[in-house]
Amino acid sequence: MTLDLNANDMSHVVEADRAHVWHHLSQHKQYETIDPRVFVEGKGMRLWDATGREFLDAVSGGVWTVNVGYGRESIANAIRDQLIKLNYYAGAAGTVPGAIFAQKLIEKMPGMSRVYYSNSGSEANEKVYKMVRQIAASHHGGKKWKILYRDRDYHGTTIGTLATSGQDQRAMQYGPYPDGFIRVPHCLEYRKQWDVENYGERAADAIEEVILREGPDTVGAIVLEPVTAGGGVITPPEGYWQRVQEICRKYDILLHIDEVVCGLGRTGTWFGYQQYGIEPDFVTMAKGVASGYAAISCTVTTERVFEMFKDKPQDGMSFFRDISTFGGCTAGPVAAIENMRIIEDEDLLANTTAMGERVLANLNALMEKHKVIGDVRGKGLFCGAELVSDRKSREPADEKQVQAVVAECLAQSVIIGATNRSLPGMNNTLCLSPALIATADDIDRITDTIDRALSSVFG
Repeated sequence: MTLDLNANDMSHVVEADRAHVWHHLSQHKQYETIDPRVFVEGKGMRLWDATGREFLDAVSGGVWTVNVGYGRESIANAIRDQLIKLNYYAGAAGTVPGAIFAQKLIEKMPGMSRVYYSNSGSEANEKVYKMVRQIAASHHGGKKWKILYRDRDYHGTTIGTLATSGQDQRAMQYGPYPDGFIRVPHCLEYRKQWDVENYGERAADAIEEVILREGPDTVGAIVLEPVTAGGGVITPPEGYWQRVQEICRKYDILLHIDEVVCGLGRTGTWFGYQQYGIEPDFVTMAKGVASGYAAISCTVTTERVFEMFKDKPQDGMSFFRDISTFGGCTAGPVAAIENMRIIEDEDLLANTTAMGERVLANLNALMEKHKVIGDVRGKGLFCGAELVSDRKSREPADEKQVQAVVAECLAQSVIIGATNRSLPGMNNTLCLSPALIATADDIDRITDTIDRALSSVFG
């Protein structure tokens, strides 16, 4: 079957989509009066929909995923060749691409040692929660089973990972949630909870206060994004991560860094945590690992963590009793190998740093022009602009107005993102995450479009 379709075929595709596809995060009543958008082709940072209209994608596939851009034949060819040779074997055994990518990945992550494959970021994070609980059972007499998570962070869509969602609107209607997941305060200095000079250290000390309240002997791990993504592109304040690391070591708490968004170059280093000198016990990743060309996620641990699952083999229960069916697919790791090669050979980490600086400079220039921009923040090609109705009071802009800016950019054929139905009363941050291949012209077009959209919506 060929998917090279003519105009009549495209009309059929749109109707088939309307009739049978349940879209993510969508109220389908709208499709009673408008056509669902169906994308047909992508090249670089450009997308074409079923009407033939071209868009510049400033969000890497909508959810921070297509890091090296669309239409990479070398990745597609690597997947094809591998699938013909061996498409799958369950993760209880190894495969050539699985072994090779694990080695290449660990080379980029000093201090880390082992890679556990699965197929989504939610699943990768869920694996850590299970590991922490199993470590509590086998090494701490059932204690140290609680997992801390941070307000405004997000870690996945399963019931377990939603129990660690710091975005209340995402978690609504799916409870009750399992016990043992405890929230700590966010670290967004623009919305600071304490009027102190050393805000970063104070925000980290708030984590210690929660640990002491819960009891250090009950807390096994904390899960944090290096840069909060969907919660408003929150970069950590100075002193925050150093203090967090000290607290974790003080109370023997395992540090889990969720790199599902930041991983594989998004911030200008291979991983976001590497921007801040963090030494994690777990690192999880998905999205940009293979730039969306194949499903893959990784739960990466230190050797110390790995050893905790093999030091009592005589009881027959100390190994990690888990499985991920599609963690055995070879398409994911072979795509990830080629994805990593592209990032290296095209020097995309350096480009990400340079273009990220351009995004922030352009957004700061817009801040001088548009009073509705209250704060600009970001790291690499991962940037946000928080919109407010009043700069002095920092009253958040209305979510409908923020979404109107997104819609106006779309009308000008540029796709941007925004916090959306996640944070009650605080869905007011425009989000940009263009592919790591972005050029200066791409960046300028994106921010020029935002400029016009802000003028259109806010005057």
